[in-house]
Amino acid sequence: MKIIDGIENMKERLPYPVLTIGNFDGVHLGHQAIFRMLIDRAREKNGTSVVLTFMPHPLRVIAPERSPKLLTLYKDKLNFITDSGIDVIICINFTKEFADITAENFVTGILCNVLGIKEVFIGPNYTFGKGRRGSTELLRELGEQCGFEVTIVDEIRINHSVVSSSRIRVLVAKGKVDEAAALLGRLYSVEGIVIEGAKRGKSLLSTPTANLLTANELLPKDGVYAVMVEMDGERYGGATNIGFNPTFEEKKFSFETHVLDFDGNLLGKTLRVHFVKRIRDEMKFSNIDDLSAQMKKDIAEIRDIVKDYVDSRHG
Repeated sequence: MKIIDGIENMKERLPYPVLTIGNFDGVHLGHQAIFRMLIDRAREKNGTSVVLTFMPHPLRVIAPERSPKLLTLYKDKLNFITDSGIDVIICINFTKEFADITAENFVTGILCNVLGIKEVFIGPNYTFGKGRRGSTELLRELGEQCGFEVTIVDEIRINHSVVSSSRIRVLVAKGKVDEAAALLGRLYSVEGIVIEGAKRGKSLLSTPTANLLTANELLPKDGVYAVMVEMDGERYGGATNIGFNPTFEEKKFSFETHVLDFDGNLLGKTLRVHFVKRIRDEMKFSNIDDLSAQMKKDIAEIRDIVKDYVDSRHG
């Protein structure tokens, strides 16, 4: 596996490069299907499977007001693509200057002259080049001129819905993390560093919680979730609360996780929280005892939901 940061860092021609192009936010089942086709075709030709992607997301440059909250951090996207078995990832630094490259110049200048592409696999709605004027039809025409083939890959549908990054973002934002997982092919997850919190969990509620600071852009809807926590190479069940702690009448947003069956200092540790299922809305309780009792009920329910993930912690 090789990651090339910047098209200008292509130092040599790849053997029979088979390419796909896109943002691949979430690296969902639709993306993974294209990657498998890419890998299979490259193997048939003793060639190289190549993913061309961008940093940052093009809308951050072209139309920041329309830029979505991303499902994956850049480093996670690269890791997911790597895990799929792709040979080479080429990341283009998407700037205003790059956005001004015409569709024709993108194909002839980069795909043909720099990369020497032999085949391209893309989805049916792919557009490219300045003003997104390039279409699949134009790509095919230019491919004939440059000597590469274009394969249009049908969209993947699950339960009659197209698998797409935008659809998954909607599901996560609504707290439907189990439905999002069905389209991602894995649990939706975010990574955070444990920082100092209000310290109420252990002292007032007898349930210590880790207050997480995360760089991830999209958190699920406020509420209580059954989660699986990865930490130091181990997996634990967990209960996560996202929101504003209405019982304590706070205005400060928090992302807190109680790690089941863990007794130790979490401060400063990095946790990856995988969302399994939303349990309930955040609620305002009349007193701390009622909140504590509800938390115990939540944890009992969550233990049952996440037991399969915990049982496989050494798998």
